[in-house]
Amino acid sequence: MFEIVVKTENQERHLRVSAEELAALVRRIGGDGDRFLVVQRIPDLPDVFVQVWHEAGGDYTLEHRDGAADRHFQALTGRPEAVSAALAGWARRQTGWDAGLEWRLLDMGPARDVPPLALGADERAELERRVREVLVGGYASREELAEVAEEYLVTEDRRPLSQDQARALADRLWLERVEEQARWQGETDPERLSRAFTALEAAGITARENFTCCRSCGNAEIGAEAAPGARGFVYFHTQCTDSAAVGRGLMLLYGGFDGSEETTAAVGREVVAALDAVGLTTAWDGDPGRAVHLTALDWRRRLVG
Repeated sequence: MFEIVVKTENQERHLRVSAEELAALVRRIGGDGDRFLVVQRIPDLPDVFVQVWHEAGGDYTLEHRDGAADRHFQALTGRPEAVSAALAGWARRQTGWDAGLEWRLLDMGPARDVPPLALGADERAELERRVREVLVGGYASREELAEVAEEYLVTEDRRPLSQDQARALADRLWLERVEEQARWQGETDPERLSRAFTALEAAGITARENFTCCRSCGNAEIGAEAAPGARGFVYFHTQCTDSAAVGRGLMLLYGGFDGSEETTAAVGREVVAALDAVGLTTAWDGDPGRAVHLTALDWRRRLVG
């Protein structure tokens, strides 16, 4: 599997695809509403991507950007296999992946100057604290992180950050986190949690990470996520993620789809057993009216983007 994310015009998002799956996506595009792919690395890096556009009956337009607007190239080909080979080579970081195609530098215009933030020290610190909290949570993309930065200090009569300023701030903090996570070794606690949730899903318990904004919304919407035959659910919402990101542990909410205390308690026991099996420490007294808490949690979730 390649460490890439493939995004399509029709809003699909394909994570960590194989060479065969990537080639199938290339062959598929061309119809109305499904004419392009954008391929980004995991973790996403600013101004680093490759993309392809194709309309049925025409050539494939392949582009890649290598870190800045003045490193944006384009090539045309009528052969989907050449596109697939180039994308796979790029995904592998293979030397000479771009050979065999005739590339030309595109003029993307001058880079826009981004003025410094007109914020006091306290506001700047509060803004960066919130953006880092969402960043450490690990579920936001670069685009979503920039939205958080742009909107956080907004009031009825003041919008202190432009879109460009927000993107610049988010990208700076994002790259700091990418550099930090490059030093992590082995499986992290969030990866153990995902492994436990995958096992629970296979056992008939609908398991969702960072699901909805709060408990009320989560309980109202989790039923729509359930596969046929699912007996119960477990999830944590975005406020729970924020708590984990600042070192206060993680609360897991669970229940049975039949609404009974017996089923809810049984689901709670299965959740605790699955977490114990992957080496995570839980606190729960067996009461179906109380949440399961993950304690002693080292929240280092790797970025995707």
